[in-house]
Amino acid sequence: MPYSLVIFDLDGTLANSFPWFRRHVNGIADRFGFPRIEDEDVASLRHAGSREVLDHLEIPLWKLPVIAQHMRRLKAKHIGDIPLFDGADTMLRTLVAAGFRLALVTSDSEANARTQLGEAAALFSHFDCGASLFGKAAKFRRVVRRAGLKPAQAIAIGDEIRDIEAARAAGIACGAVHWGFGAPTALQALAPDLVFERMEDIARELGVAGPKGRTGP
Repeated sequence: MPYSLVIFDLDGTLANSFPWFRRHVNGIADRFGFPRIEDEDVASLRHAGSREVLDHLEIPLWKLPVIAQHMRRLKAKHIGDIPLFDGADTMLRTLVAAGFRLALVTSDSEANARTQLGEAAALFSHFDCGASLFGKAAKFRRVVRRAGLKPAQAIAIGDEIRDIEAARAAGIACGAVHWGFGAPTALQALAPDLVFERMEDIARELGVAGPKGRTGP
């Protein structure tokens, strides 16, 4: 596999942020005047693309920047309540030890991302943060260009339909994780290049050799 650069999403991929989001989203809804998300809504939203989510929540595009800014500030206040997924730190260290370069592209702020990653932030060669809902493709292209690589040498790993769509738009490979926001069936329907059911699958699927000749971290 020719990948040299692995571009990670943060929320739902490395950080277990959905429980925090669920606790706070209806307060955000009340503040910005969009419908509350009830428990029975979650399953359908996990199968929806970004535009379908916006339509369901009746959020106009012009409101997105101010909502995103508010969420970044709110998240900064509660960053200690949002842990990395078990095994994320070990997985990142395994990839770097195997010679991969890491990048982070997220809608969150770089300050939040670095705080959340902790010591693992030092493993990342590139950060491109503050991505808009439909702005990840441009950031993927920019990160690949800054790394001095060809698109074929990079893969983006995320947990949502929009992550796959952005990677395709940027001309890079995409990997989908099963433990984030996007429903696994919805992600697999888009035929990502790689699928990861568990955190430890990432290193193995990227070709990192494990002990005794097996693959995996």
